Amino acid sequence: MTGTRSHDGDHTVMQTQMKAWTLDGLGGPLAFVERAVPEVRPGSVLVRVEAAALLSYQEDYVAGRLLHYSPPSGPFVIGTSAVGTIAAIGRDVWHLEVGHRVMISPHYIARENVDDPAQLLLGLTAYGAGKRIQADWRDGMFAELALVPKEVVTPIVGLDDLDAATLCAATRPIVPFGGLLRGRLAVGETVVITGATGAFGSAAVLLALAMGAARVVAAGRDPRALATLLAVAGQRCVPVTLTGDVATDVAALRTAAGGGAHLAFDIVGRATDPNATLAALRSLRRNGRLVLMGSLQVPLPIDYFELMINNWELLGQFMFPPDAPRRLFDLVRSGLLDLRAIRTRPFPLADLRAAMSAASSAGSLELVVLVLS
Repeated sequence: MTGTRSHDGDHTVMQTQMKAWTLDGLGGPLAFVERAVPEVRPGSVLVRVEAAALLSYQEDYVAGRLLHYSPPSGPFVIGTSAVGTIAAIGRDVWHLEVGHRVMISPHYIARENVDDPAQLLLGLTAYGAGKRIQADWRDGMFAELALVPKEVVTPIVGLDDLDAATLCAATRPIVPFGGLLRGRLAVGETVVITGATGAFGSAAVLLALAMGAARVVAAGRDPRALATLLAVAGQRCVPVTLTGDVATDVAALRTAAGGGAHLAFDIVGRATDPNATLAALRSLRRNGRLVLMGSLQVPLPIDYFELMINNWELLGQFMFPPDAPRRLFDLVRSGLLDLRAIRTRPFPLADLRAAMSAASSAGSLELVVLVLS
């Protein structure tokens, strides 16, 4: 039986069974089941889920069309990010308390003092040494209750006017936040964002503006999606419709950037050619930086001499640092970042299949969420 542990050691009896969505391998059976509520253990937090975000590619993941993902073996609870309230805490949890409203991030990094700590994405995938962690932390967020490592839990303070579904919108900008921090975006700089019409790319545009970019060049191939984004982003955002021709696109990007960008941020998803990424690189002024956070599916041909002679810096980034969620909520509290710019579309937990279909066709400023009453 699961209980709530307060700091004085008291326990409160809770439910022992919960509803959850489990997947048995990529492309395997997806089932809405009743299972035991997990027991808290040292370093863990049990969260009563209020809203859980769907990925735009959730349906493809479940169907087994994304073969480079590596989930746990056997049935596991899917779902990567959520907002909820702490129901119980294990030993060795010192600052989180029962009743705190929190966001759960899927990105877990082992906290051991080693050069290359293993990492994984809860409820989604793990590689290399992260598979060992995945054996202990198998389950994700599409459930009434989620047991997670304390390190992926961030308190949400001072945002009581936002409901859980709206707060779930923070799961969009938190990913590009890692890339913009890695790229050292500074106040007053100009940044080019390729893939700006995608789910994470649109969030990156809004976030770069919130971080103080003087100009954000939003580049994508869908002019209607760019127009929608511009209506929300405002005058500091300059749209560029990419043609696929590198020379043409470089000229357009450099003009829109006022002669060249300080930072380029590439977050094109599942690209089948490198042209947008190469255009982003060549849009840089001397000493510029390019951050790669997309998923290019072919090799990226880099001219060694061109990179060297321009003093360009090429940076790869996976996810975000541990303190990024806390810093993101600082931007929201200050009024610099409005989560309501990303419209949430709620579905009941039991309607995951309909929610996945909606997420696959959602606009770049829409987020489908599962909500629990």
